[in-house]
Amino acid sequence: MTAAAPDAAIAQEANARGLAALQAGDPSAAVREFSRAAEADPGAGLLWRNLAHAHRLAGDDAGERRALEAALSLDRHDFPAQLRHAQLLQRLGEEVAALRAWDGAIQLSEHQGPPPAQLAAELEQGRSYCAALRERIAEASDAALSVDREARSDTEERRLRSFVDLALGKRRVYHSQCAGAYYPFLPEDEFFDRSLFPSFAALEAATDAIGSELQGLIEAGDALLRPYVRLEEGVPENDWSALDGSLDWGACFLWEYGRPNQPVLDRCPRTAELLGTLPLARIPGRAPNVFFSLLKAHSRIPPHTGVTNTRAIVHLALDVPPGCGFRVGNETREWVEGAAFAFDDTIEHEAWNDSDRRRAVLILDYWNPHLTERERSAVTSYFAAADAALRP
Repeated sequence: MTAAAPDAAIAQEANARGLAALQAGDPSAAVREFSRAAEADPGAGLLWRNLAHAHRLAGDDAGERRALEAALSLDRHDFPAQLRHAQLLQRLGEEVAALRAWDGAIQLSEHQGPPPAQLAAELEQGRSYCAALRERIAEASDAALSVDREARSDTEERRLRSFVDLALGKRRVYHSQCAGAYYPFLPEDEFFDRSLFPSFAALEAATDAIGSELQGLIEAGDALLRPYVRLEEGVPENDWSALDGSLDWGACFLWEYGRPNQPVLDRCPRTAELLGTLPLARIPGRAPNVFFSLLKAHSRIPPHTGVTNTRAIVHLALDVPPGCGFRVGNETREWVEGAAFAFDDTIEHEAWNDSDRRRAVLILDYWNPHLTERERSAVTSYFAAADAALRP
């Protein structure tokens, strides 16, 4: 048996009578008329929403639910129906379903443009309701997960906390964005686990020596220091324009694109000797880059991503005043003088110095620790072959 064809004329007349009943303050009559309208044209979401509204005014939660579910079965992106459905579930105390429904309604609202004042107030109430529910979930999960906390490694704890924050809407997912060579299937993690870098002990032990040699370079003047950002001519105005050709972010390279900067290495012999012992990414003509990064007071490095995930970028903090910070993806850290960390620079990151003096960090290219020795060798061989194939 085929469904009866919609009768738009009957639906329109019944809908008009339902609206008149609402205006007259008779929700029961409105329910009868909107029911006739929806029965005559069941594919019209507006009619189901009108029926749901009449049921709500009549105090019939079950009828309102049926009507809203009918509207949503026609279009899951029906924002008014999503909103009223979320409010209904909240009133009924069905918190799990209400949280899911509110999330859907709020996400839809973000594509609707600025809402009118009344709707904005309703959405804000929904956000507050969801925040309260998530706070309760966070407290309960924290208590449940505290049982084995001492037994978990730093890596396990960090991943678990990120999982919980993501589930609670406190975290977003940042993906690797390479401007150059992308190596598939490597983990996407803002900061690498410290246990993957046993050489950090030697690097950190040399902090004073490295800092002393940097200070010697600074006292000798800025001849070896150059702007890190040097845009090509014709590049349109962008987030980097303020740093273009500026020593607000200065760099003094010991190695650049796999080539030694001998004048700097000669003046930093202890640092140069240490670099020869570290597992730097070494690709002729490409890596490593090793440089002193100097960020002047009240300067910022805008959000950006790097060229390849085959490397890990290591920072050793040398001279860091209070008020400096560094964000990779969701996670923000402060540099701690004498401490090193490694991050994936193909994930969006930014830095700032809100202090009144210069910040100094040594930056080094390591191999991504998730690449095996054979993969590292193969990556190096690939670039060597590519360069050879393209020589004139």
